[in-house]
Amino acid sequence: MRELSECTVMIVDDTETNIDILVETLGDDYDIAVAMDGESALEYIEEELPDLILLDIMMPGMSGYEVCQRLKKEDRTNKIPIIFVTAMNDESGEKKGLEMGAIDYVRKPFNPSIVKSRVKNHLELKLAKEQLEEQNTLLEYKVRERTKELSLTQDLTICSLTSLAETRDPETGGHIQRTQNFVKALADKLIEMPQYQKVLDENIIELLYKSAPLHDIGKIGVPDQILFKPGKLTSEEFDEMKKHTEYGNAALKKASEMFGTNSFFRYAQEIAYTHHEKWDGNGYPRGLKGEEIPLSGRLMALADVYDALVSKRVYKPPFSHEKSVNIILEGRGTHFDPMLVDVFDEINGVFRKIALNFADFDEERLALSKE
Repeated sequence: MRELSECTVMIVDDTETNIDILVETLGDDYDIAVAMDGESALEYIEEELPDLILLDIMMPGMSGYEVCQRLKKEDRTNKIPIIFVTAMNDESGEKKGLEMGAIDYVRKPFNPSIVKSRVKNHLELKLAKEQLEEQNTLLEYKVRERTKELSLTQDLTICSLTSLAETRDPETGGHIQRTQNFVKALADKLIEMPQYQKVLDENIIELLYKSAPLHDIGKIGVPDQILFKPGKLTSEEFDEMKKHTEYGNAALKKASEMFGTNSFFRYAQEIAYTHHEKWDGNGYPRGLKGEEIPLSGRLMALADVYDALVSKRVYKPPFSHEKSVNIILEGRGTHFDPMLVDVFDEINGVFRKIALNFADFDEERLALSKE
């Protein structure tokens, strides 16, 4: 924090006697700058900012009121404390000056002790405000740095978990990139609708985007002979495969509880657990119905199925975009949330671009390019 002795007090008065008195009163305590008219004062302030101004009201040319008004209009100068100096004993004039932004009045003839006290009090207040602003700036910087650090930790955690999931997932890395972008595309459109603005914001959409790659992390618990089986699964094997949703939920639940309900782990857990639930209640693992299914799970369900349709699999070729869209539309109100299907239908071209951008095979690009 600066010392009072480092402050500059500017005296603006057209009478030399008044200036001499004020300089004698304040000169031992502060640096003093002097101007004898409003124009000269503004020229000085253009080059160097004083810490406080003692400003005469009645001056030839530009009045003190006008000088004050100009200073208060500029961001660079509007915080300089202004004390009006006046011989007038007029309450309406005092009210006018205070409304313009002056902080105090000193009346002529001067009482040196009063002038010194008021200048000192206002400068101490100004320095305290400066110190508070510096502390707030430092605090904001520390918060930003901490937020960056937490975000980096979060991203590294997601990356590590995703890499772990990929080692146990027969799907490709393109599948992860496509599905997380599908989820974001849907959410970006939903946030435009009033009914979703209470449950979605930019931060939540970012968390959904970052969490989506963990939707199949539960596959780390599925036996190799089932997970990597090239042919069709038996009913018993499929029952075992379906448990990946429960494994994913269990793996992420503790982290979600530890980091809090607003952490990305909450959304990752929801997505892992509920992305195979269906709107009509015929999904798994719990047979949730309608809005019992978290929005995150409903978003992932549609994204995951569209990606499966347009992707090449051991058991099927990639479907065209048009065929895949029609299959999604047919699942409106049964497999998928009707509102999400309507949104998907509106932006299905965005899905197509994402799928093309992150396609793994030429066959997929060819199928997606067909009209």
